[in-house]
Amino acid sequence: MRLDGFGIMVDDMPTMVRFYRDVIGFEIKEDENTSNVFLEKDGTLFLLYRKTDFEKMTGRSFSYATGINGHYEIALSVSNYDAVDRTFESVVKLGAQPVMQPTTEPWGQRTCYIADPEGNLIEIGSFEEE
Repeated sequence: MRLDGFGIMVDDMPTMVRFYRDVIGFEIKEDENTSNVFLEKDGTLFLLYRKTDFEKMTGRSFSYATGINGHYEIALSVSNYDAVDRTFESVVKLGAQPVMQPTTEPWGQRTCYIADPEGNLIEIGSFEEE
């Protein structure tokens, strides 16, 4: 088996499409009211799947975390430390919820965290100082 991608189960598809398209910069060309969004970002398949549609398809209900949750993270990399700071500032201005300010960790990565509108964590980081 090989990893093709990952998906996020969502409540509010229009809000999540706008966030990942307009704030994070993913190229989403599907309608905001679609049942699911399939896109490829840097060679990785990324899916947004409406929870109610997934439950209907599988014939069962699931439990979901609410609020900012730490069940998983989406990790995005940028070119260098300065880009971490600039990107954090930019996405927060565009509506991302700040979780952790840019910090240089002991292992040499500059990293920060934001949350999408449904509380999923997104890391933005770099191991390159310049």
